[in-house]
Parts: sequence; structure tokens; C-alpha cells
Amino acid sequence: MKRFQFSRKNFIRFLYLAYLFSPFLPSCVYGQHDPQTASQQPPKRELRAVWIATVANIDWPSSKNLSPDLQRAEFIRILENLKKNGINCVIVQVRDAADAFYRKGREPWSEWLTGEQGIAPDPLYDPLEFFIAEAHKRAMEIHAWINPYRAVFDIHTSSVEANHITKKNPGWFFTYGSTKLFNPGIPGVRKYIVDVVMDIVRNYDIDGIHFDDYFYPYPEKGLHLNDDETFNQFGNGFTDLGDWRRNNVNLLIHTLHDSILAAKPYVKFGISPFGTWKDITQDSAGSHTHGMNSFFALYADTRLWVSKGWVDYINPQIYFAPGSHAIPFDTLTRWWNKNAFGRQLYIGIGAYKIGIDKGQWRDPSLISSEMDICRKYENVHGQVFFSAQSVLTNRLGFADTLKNRYYRFPALIPEMNWKDTIPPNAPIALSYSLAHDGIHLNWTAPSLARDGEGARYYVIYRFEDNEAVDLENPKHIVKVIFSATSFTDNFFTYSKNYFYVITALDRMQNESLGTCNVYVELAKRH
Repeated sequence: MKRFQFSRKNFIRFLYLAYLFSPFLPSCVYGQHDPQTASQQPPKRELRAVWIATVANIDWPSSKNLSPDLQRAEFIRILENLKKNGINCVIVQVRDAADAFYRKGREPWSEWLTGEQGIAPDPLYDPLEFFIAEAHKRAMEIHAWINPYRAVFDIHTSSVEANHITKKNPGWFFTYGSTKLFNPGIPGVRKYIVDVVMDIVRNYDIDGIHFDDYFYPYPEKGLHLNDDETFNQFGNGFTDLGDWRRNNVNLLIHTLHDSILAAKPYVKFGISPFGTWKDITQDSAGSHTHGMNSFFALYADTRLWVSKGWVDYINPQIYFAPGSHAIPFDTLTRWWNKNAFGRQLYIGIGAYKIGIDKGQWRDPSLISSEMDICRKYENVHGQVFFSAQSVLTNRLGFADTLKNRYYRFPALIPEMNWKDTIPPNAPIALSYSLAHDGIHLNWTAPSLARDGEGARYYVIYRFEDNEAVDLENPKHIVKVIFSATSFTDNFFTYSKNYFYVITALDRMQNESLGTCNVYVELAKRH
């Protein structure tokens, strides 16, 4: 750690910090203007995401029997708190078990929404439409999280309506423990799942489709995966059962990638698998780990999907501490960094373990260790935390660490140059006016770019007189806003002059090459 040099510059910062943390500070002050410097400039682009789990009411809604008004209010509170902690993307679970948290599809309403499967919210509303509108309003991306194969969460306790797919096509499923699952080896199953996903893609303005880690079921002692008859019927020339199962999953992933690309090329497709692909003792391309892995246990060939470009991002769940003996966090992160194949890599962090699990999870410095590891690898483009409640409850100061250190300045979401490289045109005609509530900035939306895209977001940068105009330094980002062409800055000092720069972002987060700017001279006025 560097020693703090109590120079005149730092003395001014000290006074400024004292002001920031004064109890008389208005609530409108932006947290991202923390003037503390870091030893290393934080990234301008980084996915900072959280999973919002709906299954078993883990994150939202908090109860099966909330009214639609309370459901909406609860979701807004979650978004507001996540935004304050620097989160720029939410991954919301909208299909838990062949059910739906959305209206425009073919599966019944989820029991976790209304208490009984198939019963619509009353008064009627579309949760997914609401999620999208509220996330975008806050300039957050939203990815629809889907569990592809789970059909009945618990065969003993789950509510299952009479027209559920398990009742219509009982031959499509097998039971494993207390869970009923789609049988991935049946071609009709794969088509059905693709159709379900494409309902969401075509009917909703989502930014991404997201699969979790549940493919073939996690092995449980004493349980047998009963798909021998399916293998005999649909073996398609395979002689090895494991290879056949992996191919079944590969077919779904590949088909879904191609279907999304054909329908809406801008929708991202990502998967969050179990962290380990293979151990190095099983394959020379594997990681220096030992334990369960996705290739042999879940029949998920995750490295193949990335290498073939069937996913836009891979989000391995590395829910292990850096000091783990079997699967160290650093070891596995380093392996994925070398096996990203040009796709984006986001690290899934098991925040739910903080302060609860034993060992390093009781150490408040663990999150800093894992964030530092993520930041040191060039192909790691962000983090995703499980789950929202873990951030909101702030165990061991976890959320404070994000907000005040790692996420204290905003970050733009990384571009995907294999999907779109054409930036939007720059906004024009930036002007300002002074009012009692701040500096009002107004501009005009740009014309469409040569690919037909307009501006979806705007980035407001602010510089003081003595600061170089550096758009790569995120400390100058005041705000990222969705759609609107005006902004009021109410955090400024009348004794200073400011230079504002506005850029445009398109749907794929490409930033305009041109800018519009305005100089606001306040010092001479006062």
C-alpha cells in the first residue's frame, strides 16, 4: 500500500471528502464523484451484473402472494439499490421450471409469482415487460435467464397446472430425485425449448438470453439417469452414452445460437456453466484442478461452445475461494482467460457464501482478492454475482467494497465486435442553461448510422478547467442515460468552470467517434 502523502492536493481532497460525508449533504449527490484516486485506473468498460433469482422466491418476489403493486415496488427497490452499488446489468430469471414470468409465451404463469401455476397476476400485467422498462430506464442491460431443462421443481410439492407440458407430453421427461427434467436426447424436446426461448426473443426487447448451469442433472449418489431407452431410439450412431448426451446439449446450444442470430442479431446469448470444464488429469487442455466438472458430470462441453462461437459470452460459476485446495479461484480464472477464444468472459462469483461459508468466506478481504484477480486478466470482461440479496444485505461490507472501491466510477458494457462494429453518429447541438436545481444540458439525437441504428444511450462526461479531456478515464463519466436527450447536473461548484462532452451508444454499446461538447463558465459569474 502506498503511503498517503499529505500534500496540498490531498489536503483539498480531505476537505472535499469531509464535505461528501457530511450529514447535510443533499441526497442528489452522485456516488461516482468520489475524488479518491486509485493506484490503477479502473476499466472504462466492464460488465457488472447480478443474478436476480425468482425460483423459490430467492430474490424476487419475496413472497408468492404479493400484489402486483407490491411486486413492482419491490423490483424497483432492488434495481435502485443495485444501481447505487455500481451494477450495470441484471440477469433476471424468467423461466424456472417450464413456467413463465412473462405473458407472451406458451408456458403457464409461474407458481413463484402468484402462488399457483397457471394463475395470472391480478390485476394483469407482464412482469418481463416491466423488468425491461425499469432496467432500461436506469441504463442497465437486462438478460432473460432461463433454466432450459427443469420441468417440475419438486414432484412432491410443486404446483403443476393441468395443461403443463409434462401432462401433455409425459414421454419427454425423466425424474431424477424429486425433480422432473426434460430429456435432452429427444429431438422434439430440443425444438420445444428453442421455440420457448424464441418466444421471448421475438416478443420482448431484451438485451440477452442467459442459460444457467443446469444441463443434465448434477450427480447424486444412488440415483440413476434413466435415458437408456432414449439412447436406443435416438442414438444417431453414437456408441458412447456420454458422448451422445454431450451432443444432445451441443445441438440445442448451436441451434439456439443460430435461431437468435437469425431473428435478432443484436440479442446476446450467454451461458453460466459450472466453473470447471475438465481437469488436466483428464485432458491436457484442462485446468490444474481436481473435482467435479461440467464435461463429465453435466455433459456440458463448455469449452467447445466458446471455441465454436456458439455463445457471445461465457460466465463460469467460479464459486470457490482463492485458497481452495481442489479448485482455486485464481487457477480457474486464469484457465478461462486462456480459453475465451475471443468471446467475452465474465466471472461468476459466489457472493451468497460471504460471511456464511467457513474459511476464507468469513474474511472481509475475500471479495477484494477475487476482484483483483479478475482485473489482472485481459480477457476477463466483468463479474456476475449470485445473487441480488447477497449484494443488498451487504454481508461483511461486500457491497460497500464494490461501491466505494471497485465500482466507484461508472463503466460502460463491453462491445461485441463480432456482432456489430459500426458506431452510432454523435449527438448534436449541445446547449446548457442554469437553473436553481443545476446545470441543464440539452442536445439533439443524431441521425441514423449507416447500419440504420440510432442512439440508445448517451454518456455524459465532465471535466474541470485544469483537467485533460480523456474519454477513456471513467472518473469523468457523470452519468449514462437511456434514450433521453437532456440531463441536469446538480453536483457542481459555482467557483469552477466545466467542460461537458456527450457521446452516443448504440444497442450493442458501440460509442460514437464524434462528440458534442459545451463549456460552462461559472467562475466569472460568481
